[in-house]
Amino acid sequence: MIEVKNVTKIYNKKNAFTALDNINLTIPSNTSVAILGKSGSGKSTLMHAISGLDKPQKGQVLVDGEDILRLKPRATDRFRASKMAFIFQSFFVEGGESCYSNVSLSLETAGVPVRKRKKLIEQALQSVDLGDKIKSRAKDLSGGQKQRLAIARAIVGEPEILFADEPTGNLDSVTSKVIEDLLFDYQKKNRATLIIVTHDEELASRCNTVINIKDGKIVSQSTEESKK
Repeated sequence: MIEVKNVTKIYNKKNAFTALDNINLTIPSNTSVAILGKSGSGKSTLMHAISGLDKPQKGQVLVDGEDILRLKPRATDRFRASKMAFIFQSFFVEGGESCYSNVSLSLETAGVPVRKRKKLIEQALQSVDLGDKIKSRAKDLSGGQKQRLAIARAIVGEPEILFADEPTGNLDSVTSKVIEDLLFDYQKKNRATLIIVTHDEELASRCNTVINIKDGKIVSQSTEESKK
């Protein structure tokens, strides 16, 4: 479970801009959540706060009871490596490296022994239909393949919490559907928590919970029950 309590994030002390304004929310385990809002609404900042990528000036973020905002930088990194993974709109794959090496990177970061990596990497690439690209360089892949590679890299360590920030923003509608299905399939099969940051209402509607954010404030929150 993730509990966000009274989180406030302010940028630029001289010309203060409140990106998050006293945010409170609870995200149960084994669920899919969309943080929905327009550009500049604070949705990505909220994801960064929830994951510990950025520290707000005020509040708590409890992940399974532990306040990750109180952890020291190295402890925060270890915590993220053991529980979380990230997928971004811009892919962030290493173009000159092979697909194998790209996926291996997250296992290296998590400290997985070399002898255990090969099988995990092959399984992750096969799960996103890139088993035949294991030796291909990332820069030679299409946009959709690069995003599938980014998903393989994210899920290879079987994270409990998967963050996806505009994961289909650079893709056509057909490829977007493939990527979405991969994310939701992973969440269901692994009983993980999937948190998607998006401005796409259609994508958001596939999630169990939709949190609407505007000007750094949660303006509405709906669940599957309330949407029926």
